[in-house]
Amino acid sequence: MQSRRILLVTGDLMASSRLAGVVRGGGGTLEVQATPDGVAAGSSYDVVLVDIQSCSDPAAAIGRLRAVASPQGAVIAFGPHVWKERLEAAVAAGADAAASRGEVLEGLATLLDRVTRQGPMQRRVAARCWRAWRRCSTA
Repeated sequence: MQSRRILLVTGDLMASSRLAGVVRGGGGTLEVQATPDGVAAGSSYDVVLVDIQSCSDPAAAIGRLRAVASPQGAVIAFGPHVWKERLEAAVAAGADAAASRGEVLEGLATLLDRVTRQGPMQRRVAARCWRAWRRCSTA
């Protein structure tokens, strides 16, 4: 993992501690905020990870957090795997990708490499394909 400035929005202290170790081990820096409201305007991050369980309105949170992602930055929403519809809604609201909590906790380095290797346009196309696949797989 290359050096990245990452924002993690979650109220889960166990998850934040675990992810901090992964990010620091890869040479990155991690800032943790319990809610989107705690993020300073004017900040800029390479990656923004959003725990949708920590947001009362995930769509609004993603819109607000998109503003603190760098122009090439990615916004990744995550939450319980059983929240398929909410994860899809997060992508529809502007997240570049969505993942289950397990995917983030167990494979953060791989997820970050995959998402940040793609440009913004590629991420948006991939997100649309992901939504279409999810609709087909649950039908």
